[in-house]
Amino acid sequence: MKKALYPIAALLIVIASAFTFLPAQDYKIADGYSVKFSASGASGIFRTLKGDISFDEKNLAASKFNVTIDVTSINTGNGLKNTHAKGGNWFDAKKYPEIKFVSKEIVKSGTGYTAKGTLEMHGVKKDFSIPFTFVKNGNGGTFSGKFDVNRTDFGIGSPGGKVDDIIKLEVSVPVN
Repeated sequence: MKKALYPIAALLIVIASAFTFLPAQDYKIADGYSVKFSASGASGIFRTLKGDISFDEKNLAASKFNVTIDVTSINTGNGLKNTHAKGGNWFDAKKYPEIKFVSKEIVKSGTGYTAKGTLEMHGVKKDFSIPFTFVKNGNGGTFSGKFDVNRTDFGIGSPGGKVDDIIKLEVSVPVN
């Protein structure tokens, strides 16, 4: 009887190991990233991006993003606009110093992926999806994405006016 149990136990171990999920690869954000924004009446970059990225094209269930932008790193190319953007009528950087995205799931979509999660900006949290591509290069790669954010959804500025409500973002993040 015991001899019959050994092959069954070995088979169960092999089957169980086939369903063991491997963790996604952890990446560090490398120098050379860019976070650009543009709209009628406003354009520029955020200079400071940090966070944790785990990604595996073959194991999206274990993949995740937890990234933060320092609001005070905004640069419009105009000192007066920078001060205004950081002020209470717009980002209110003293009260809300960060923009944060935390993914809940990452799914394959078309020729790339979509990170679905929570975007927190100006004290407001919203479900948000970010489409992106990933180009692997050796032990690293580059994440790239283009998407729109409605600033009024997050209470930033007044609707209408000189700056479009819809802000276009273009992100390129090399990792290693």
